[in-house]
Amino acid sequence: MVAIILAGGFGTRLRSVVKDQPKPLAQVGKYPFLYYLIHYLKSENVNKFIFSLGYLHEQITSFLEEHFQDIDYKIVIEEEPLGTGGAVKLCAEQTTENEILLVNADTFFELKINSLTAYSLQKNADCVIALTQLENFDRYGVVKLDDNNKVLSFEEKKKTDIGLINTGLIFFNKEIMMPLFNKHNGAFSLEKDILEPNIESLKIYGYPQQGYFIDIGIPEDYFKANNNLAFFESLLAKDSITEGK
Repeated sequence: MVAIILAGGFGTRLRSVVKDQPKPLAQVGKYPFLYYLIHYLKSENVNKFIFSLGYLHEQITSFLEEHFQDIDYKIVIEEEPLGTGGAVKLCAEQTTENEILLVNADTFFELKINSLTAYSLQKNADCVIALTQLENFDRYGVVKLDDNNKVLSFEEKKKTDIGLINTGLIFFNKEIMMPLFNKHNGAFSLEKDILEPNIESLKIYGYPQQGYFIDIGIPEDYFKANNNLAFFESLLAKDSITEGK
């Protein structure tokens, strides 16, 4: 399976504690956050990677060359910010595979990837968004589902007592989605310009799960990640066991 890793953001909100580094390279214990994320994906049988880079891309390129020479990966560099939609389009053009896993490089959600792909097949979905339920938040929009888990709407960020949020893990069908991407040039949003306007015509499903979720985009949650080192170290052990099979 191929994964597109979105790692091109500016990380503005985290710069007070992580200076002069792209956000995915923020240190969590002994290693950068991205190090754990790649090992997790490898342990879940992701064997091809396409990295979408932008801000301080040289640092991530060097990091990959140093630590992941053994994996099959490509680097795609945004010469100017393209938004989530533009970045995904540029990367999707670099693979012939039809099934693509989209991952945010500053977010981790514990999920069995094969269960996500099986769910997509079961629903005959064009796009499946891994969701998790949070309480008392205002950083994320809410995803509303019908009784069959088909996505009804994407609600704007606001103070919310309880709701399902997009974890940043999205599995989609390239053959279905690329014609929609190709209607746009330059910078555009995956959610605002692709998913929301086509919510009636696309088969977009939510996949609510309860795994561990962390988004290191703000200092508070970055510190939470560093206070949960045992979990992140377990991801490395899991990948080591997988490699030994």
